[in-house]
Formats: sequence, structure tokens, C-alpha cells
Amino acid sequence: MLCELQIENIAIIKKAVISFEKGFNVMTGETGAGKSIVIDALNAVLGVRTSRELIRTGCNSAFVSALFYETGVTVCTLLKEMDLPIAEDGELLIQRRLYTDGRNQCKINGITVTVSAVRQVAKLLVNIHGQSDNQMLLSPEYHCAYIDRLAENANEFTAFQTAYAEYLAVNRKLQSLNTNENEKLRRLDILNYQIDELESADIRDGEIAETEERLTLLRNAERITDALQRAHTYLNGAEDTGGAVGLSFDTVSALEEISQFSEEYNELCGQIREAAYTLSAICDDLRDRLFSEEYAPKEIDALEERLDVLYTLERKYGDSEQAMLAFLESAKEERDSIEMSDEIRAQLLLAVQEKYDTAMKKAEILHKTRVCASDSFCKSISAQLSFLDMPSVRFLVQNETGALTENGIDTIEFLLSANAGEEPKPLAKIASGGELSRIMLAIKSVLAEKDDIGTLIFDEIDTGVSGRAAQKIAIKLKQVSQNHQVICVTHLAQIAAFGDAHMLIEKAEHDGQTFTQVKLLDFIGRKYELARILGGLTVTELQLQNAEELLHAAENEKIG
Repeated sequence: MLCELQIENIAIIKKAVISFEKGFNVMTGETGAGKSIVIDALNAVLGVRTSRELIRTGCNSAFVSALFYETGVTVCTLLKEMDLPIAEDGELLIQRRLYTDGRNQCKINGITVTVSAVRQVAKLLVNIHGQSDNQMLLSPEYHCAYIDRLAENANEFTAFQTAYAEYLAVNRKLQSLNTNENEKLRRLDILNYQIDELESADIRDGEIAETEERLTLLRNAERITDALQRAHTYLNGAEDTGGAVGLSFDTVSALEEISQFSEEYNELCGQIREAAYTLSAICDDLRDRLFSEEYAPKEIDALEERLDVLYTLERKYGDSEQAMLAFLESAKEERDSIEMSDEIRAQLLLAVQEKYDTAMKKAEILHKTRVCASDSFCKSISAQLSFLDMPSVRFLVQNETGALTENGIDTIEFLLSANAGEEPKPLAKIASGGELSRIMLAIKSVLAEKDDIGTLIFDEIDTGVSGRAAQKIAIKLKQVSQNHQVICVTHLAQIAAFGDAHMLIEKAEHDGQTFTQVKLLDFIGRKYELARILGGLTVTELQLQNAEELLHAAENEKIG
């Protein structure tokens, strides 16, 4: 339940702290005083998308904080799943700061979270009914959701959605095969050309690097030959000079003469001998390279031509040999699928039918839950409407089955017969504003019995009603408040009189600025506020008497 709402710099509210009680809380005030701003602020802290225009003029940011208590097991379980702290006393603090540059900062129990996380938690805490809900009631596409909430068929609905998604996935594969024959032939021509081009190229992984390296070698053949010749000469020697190999062995002979005198010279002689043999082997290797390498100009031409082919294929099919080979495999698979499309289509047709049958079975199970809930829904709503001074109204749920859609096979619409003897018709065609308000209250009352949301907020649920109907709405809201916290913004004295806590929203001007204040009224304050609502510009003694009678009558009313 909502314990406290703190508002700073929201529209014309500079700063306000509103404390709410258990039971039935009402808010009243002059038109334009800021009652809707309180609801806007509450929507903001609950994660609803807001406009930066909500921030008070001249301020860089706005802040809203909502403190809840007795949040329940469901909320605690969600907080645990989201790895958020849980207060021992069940308190939950949600905060949101809005900035003029569009930034948001949200916190739950002091931990920074996203706006979507706030929305996820908030939907378990508060249910807000505004004028938009009445408009949704006129749209049949929303009616099925009301029945599903009453049916508590989340498991059946999830099972259907899974089956329906599998059916759609297989069906999409089938549809992709159902191209016309000309398109298939055109695609086959392209694929065959690409496959032939890649296969005839006979690409090897790493071939481009190898070819570039060989081409670099050939393009520098003259320099390489000259360097090999000089290196071999330095090691092997020329006609008139000795080479490094011969000089190394001469060094060994010189040291052998003195190695008998010292072990040190003997060891040194062995090291040089090993080096001499190594140089001799290198000299032989250089000689072999010098006489074995062939640098034919024709090979350069062939390699350059090969690289041109590979570079061209790279631009068309991928930036590496692996990418080109992968493209080739993919093209072959696509060609095979087209050439075998009739066989594949037959397999997919069977799979589509199987998935469709499964989804249909799940939809039929879902349909049964809705039919059962619809019967109960009609009886409950009719009883509620009868209490709300609409005894002659017949409320029906029309459920027509049809093609399989993402919602199942049900097309649900609420029908209403406003007067005895009249055929039920869609709400949009016959329901007045006052009737819509009472129907929505009846729906909210019925659904409230099925969920454990602690706080229900009604923003002007009294639209289009007065007199006896208004009092019935007040009694109904009072009844709902016995199991839920109810907060109601109202213009009617009959409803305000039933409040357990009554808050007055007032607008005032100070130093050229407009401010909204929220004040909790005592009995005297309530009497004057009800008299103002009942009367006009001037509150008379008779109006005060009428207001006091309303308050006493509300106190004495037996709430079932």
C-alpha cells in the first residue's frame, strides 16, 4: 500500500508530501488546482513515460518519491529475482529524478535501476484507472485481456504463444519456398554461375599470402642471385682468395698444434671445428640454392594473373579464402534447396500442419478457460452493475471463434443492453460516459478480488454520474477499500463523504508564482469542502448542514 508520496518541482507543485491511509482516500479541489498533477507525479515515479514539460518552469530537475508498505510476497520475490534489497518491515521506496535534458535517475530501495525495472515492480503495487481506461473499454481488442485476468490462464496462454511461435517459424520457411518458377530459375542461374566461378578457381586456404610471397621473391630475383653468389664466395673462397670455410679449418689446424699443451686449447679447437663444419654445410646449401632456383619471367606472369583472379573473387565473395569457400558452400546448399524444393516443401507442409494442429489444440484449451471465465465475469459484472444503480442493464461477453491469431481463436467483445427489451449492442454504440464509468468500476471491483495489488487509484471515476448513482459508486469504492487501499480523485460530494482520509488540493499565488498545496482535512475542513462542492461561489449555512449530513450518513452506511 502507498504510504507517502513526496513531490518536488512537478508542474505547479514546488514541494508536497502526501500521506495516505489504509482504506479509502479521496482528493478534491477546484478545477485546475492540480489534482491531475498528483496523478501525473505518481505515474512518473511508477515508471510511466513522461514529458520534460512536467518539470516546473525555471527548475533543472524534478523529483518524486513513493513509499510503500506491506508490499507482499509477490513483490519481495520479484525484488529477490532482480537482486534488489528487501526491507525487513516490507517497506519499499521508489524514487525518480527527471532532468530537463531528458535524463532519468531511478532508484528502488536506494539502488539505481532502469525505468523498465521500476515499471516491472510498480505493476505489482498500483493499478491506476484514468479516463483512457474508459476509452480502452470501448475498444474490443482490449476486452480479451480483462477475461484472461479473471481466468488466471497465464500458463495456458504461455503454452499457446510458444506453440503459435513455432507454427509461424515453420510457416515462414514454407512461404520462402513459394516463389514463382521464373524467380527460381533466375536464382538458379546466378547460383550456378557463382558456384562454377569459385570451383574453377580451386581456391586453397592461405593461397593468397603464399602467392604474394612467391611473387615478391621473383620480382627481386636478380638481387637475390647476386647476394647468394657473394655469400657463397665469402664462405667458399675464390681462385686467388680463401673463404671463411677454408680459413676456419686452417684455424682448427693451428690450434691442434698447441692443444697437446693445454686442455683449454683442445676445447677451443673443438668449438671452432664445429663452427667450421656448420659453415661448410651452409656453404653447400647456398651453392644448391644458387644453382637450383629458377626465376622464369613466365612464372611471374602466371602468379600475377592468379592474384588478379583471387583479388577479383575476394571483392565479390569475401575478404579471405575462408570467406570465399564459405560462400561457395552456402551457394551449394541454396542451390540444393531450390532443386529439392518440391521435396522440402512436402516436408515443410507436414511440419506446418503438425505445428498448426498443436497450436490449435493449445488455443482450444485457452478458449475453454475464457468461456468459463466469461460466464463468471458476466454474472459478477451484472451483480455489480445492479448495485451501481443499473438494474435493468444486461452485460454480455460475446466470444466468437475464428482463425488462429497471436491471441488464440477468440474474438471477445463486451455487449450491453441498457434498457429492458433491447438487444445487446457493443459498448461503443450505446454506453454513455456515466455508464462507462460504472462498468469500469464494476470490472475493477471484480478483478480486484483476483489479484493482490495493494493500491487502486481512480482518477475521476465519477465522470457522467450524479445523485443516487454517485452514492452507489461511493459505497462500492468503500467496499473495495476494505481489502485494498483506494485513492480516488473526485468532484462529487457523495463520494468524498465516504473517504477515510480526505485531502484538499489548493492552488495559490505567491510572489508572482503559482503553487499547489495538499492539505489533510479534519471533520470541519471536510464539511466546508463538501459544502463548496455542493454549492457555488458562496458557501451557505444550508450547504454546510447538507455537507454534515452527508458525512454522518457515510459514517452510518453499512458496508457489506
